[in-house]
This record gives sequence, structure tokens and C-alpha cells, in this order.
Amino acid sequence: MVITERMIIYPISTEKLKEIVEQEKDEDLKKAYQEMLDGCLNYPEKFIWYTLWFMELKESKGEIVGNLSFKGIDDNGIVEIGYGISSGYENKGYMTEAVTAMAKWASLQPNVKQVEAEAEEGNIASIRVLEKSNFVSNGKIGEEGIRFVWKG
Repeated sequence: MVITERMIIYPISTEKLKEIVEQEKDEDLKKAYQEMLDGCLNYPEKFIWYTLWFMELKESKGEIVGNLSFKGIDDNGIVEIGYGISSGYENKGYMTEAVTAMAKWASLQPNVKQVEAEAEEGNIASIRVLEKSNFVSNGKIGEEGIRFVWKG
């Protein structure tokens, strides 16, 4: 669990992730969630690096404003963060607050050497979140777009 000024960010259980996979209608999201679930099931000791993390507002218990996830941890100690904000919560600073906190938290975990992220070239909002969260482009292009590295 990670606590920020306005949120409590926590990993959901494998059982809850299974429910999300089963209920998801969007095929792209369903595929992504299934990959997360597969990681949780195949690497239970690395569960936190595969599951979904909910962003819950402190002041209104149970109100989820978005989520984050990591895409596993590789043999070099690199973790990649992914994130999404729920409709109606954009442009309020929640995602920047969460990404900053989670990048710092991840960097303090054993075996983590680097925190990275990707953003599609035209996704100005996502790029801005990364820049405000102290990520800088490393000049590479990954599967999902421009590659960024957290500089703390």
C-alpha cells in the first residue's frame, strides 16, 4: 500500500483481478488484464509486479479514480509502470500524484534498479504526467511509444 496526499494506492488480489478479466468488455483491456493475471499466477512471489493497483480517494472511501500496474520485473531489475485514469477525474493531478508516488515506491524495493514507462507519441496528457513525475525520455521507442526513465 502506498499513501499519497489524496489517495491510498493498493494492489488488488488475484481473485479480484480474475473478476475484472471476466467482466471486462473491451478486448484490448481484457487482453492486458489477462496478461497481468497470468503473471500473478505464474510468479506468485512477484505478485505486486503483475497485479493491478487501485487509486482510492482518502476522503471518499471506496471511490476509485484510476489504476496503475507494473509489467513485471525483468532480470536487470527494470520495472515498467502503466496507468489509467477514470473518466471524470482527468486534469485534477491524481495521475501525476500516483505515478510519482509509485515510481518512488518501486525504486525503493529490493532488486529494482530502474523504473520506466512508455507513452504514445500523440498522448500529450500521458507524456505530461511522466514529465511532471520526473521521468525523462531516453530517446528510444518501445512497443507502446516513447520510452521514459524515472530520475527521481
